[in-house]
Amino acid sequence: MKYFVLSAILAAAPVALAQQPVWAQCGGIGWSGGTTCVSGATCSKQNDYYSQCIPGAAPPASSSSSTASVPSGPTTTVGTPTSTSSSTTTGPTSAAGNPYADGYTLWLTPFYASEVTAAAAAITDSATKAKALKVAQIPTFTWFDVIAKVDTLKTYLAAAAAAGGKQLVQIVVYDLPDRDCAAAASNGEFTYANNGAANYKSYIDGIAAAIKAFPTVRVVAVYEPDSLANLVTNMNVAKCSNAASAYKASAIYALQTLNLPNVFLYLDAGHAGWLGWPANLQPAATLFGQIFASAGKPAAVRGLATNVANYNALSAPSADTKITQGNPNYDELHYINALAPMLTSAGFPAHFIVDQGRSGVQGIRDQWGDWCNVKGAGFGTRPTTSTGSSLIDAIVWVKPGGECDGTSNTSAARYDFHCGLSDAFQPAPEAGTWFQAYFEQLVRNASPSL
Repeated sequence: MKYFVLSAILAAAPVALAQQPVWAQCGGIGWSGGTTCVSGATCSKQNDYYSQCIPGAAPPASSSSSTASVPSGPTTTVGTPTSTSSSTTTGPTSAAGNPYADGYTLWLTPFYASEVTAAAAAITDSATKAKALKVAQIPTFTWFDVIAKVDTLKTYLAAAAAAGGKQLVQIVVYDLPDRDCAAAASNGEFTYANNGAANYKSYIDGIAAAIKAFPTVRVVAVYEPDSLANLVTNMNVAKCSNAASAYKASAIYALQTLNLPNVFLYLDAGHAGWLGWPANLQPAATLFGQIFASAGKPAAVRGLATNVANYNALSAPSADTKITQGNPNYDELHYINALAPMLTSAGFPAHFIVDQGRSGVQGIRDQWGDWCNVKGAGFGTRPTTSTGSSLIDAIVWVKPGGECDGTSNTSAARYDFHCGLSDAFQPAPEAGTWFQAYFEQLVRNASPSL
């Protein structure tokens, strides 16, 4: 689904030539600000576009950071409704409050449950099989990554409504034209050069129509993983810079159209190793604030989603210095705590959900930017509203674990070199298809254990 290149946003580069404070940017292609650091810090190159004032003489950080997946969306086959309670607390019932804190039941995606059940059937070890079957009862998001799948949303919402009670369906809106503009493994079906803007409006209109037809069902939507975050750090990539204005226009249209009473929107905000770098925080907050304001500050926008399909811990006991050198925001909680006040100042609601679906094991990546089917990963903390932070509405599983991030076949059209790295599980099938061996790894390495 994603490929991020860590770099500072050039358009936001300061012009003053004073000494830069600790953790500030101090160089890079296009940089016009100060190139020296205050006493006790050294200007260290992170990549061609970004150097940073690191305390002492710390080694440079990873030059890229990313997450990956192109999860398959649902089929038209709908199983028996199954659900799990998201919270034992109560709260407000409008978009002003935490959507997970109203005693709603999280709808289990029949498609993913069927994938997991089939995968468990293929496991010969009885203990592993029993653990695998438990995954079918853990709610994940359903990815609508092509327009053809929108009709399935109607089917799901109808089934959730028929179940009665307070039902919550979790979806990912993911079909932006020129999608993942810095990626190789997860490009979408639309391009702006080929009627993409109009096609995307039809896609968004279809989602809105489906949701309107079932007003009693609450919908939590993660909006377009990678899209806006790419506009913060990847403007040096021609495909991203060329699509920037259209990305923003499409996002504004989507936020306005999906501004419905039963919808809660969380815009994707990358993760700690992407927008969490100090030089990227303020540009990110400014961008989210501008998009929100341009859309008319829709009430349905609740906040941001982080770590989607990635492997970062919510709260790590210490930094994994092998991959996080120079970044004080070395986990999602540090990132969120650093970003939240800037969002508030920018007029954007500072509420978050955090994907922990594959974050059960830490210290497994060679570089922070290694995102593709990382070896040694395990399922992480189960979805819950017990987050330990008033800023975080819920821990969720956005990425359906077991659906492949990208193929390791170098001759494939959508091959990304990250899927051929030494810390990537190989051989791997095409992105979005089921990866049995990887699923079994996630089950075996789950922390807490299944």
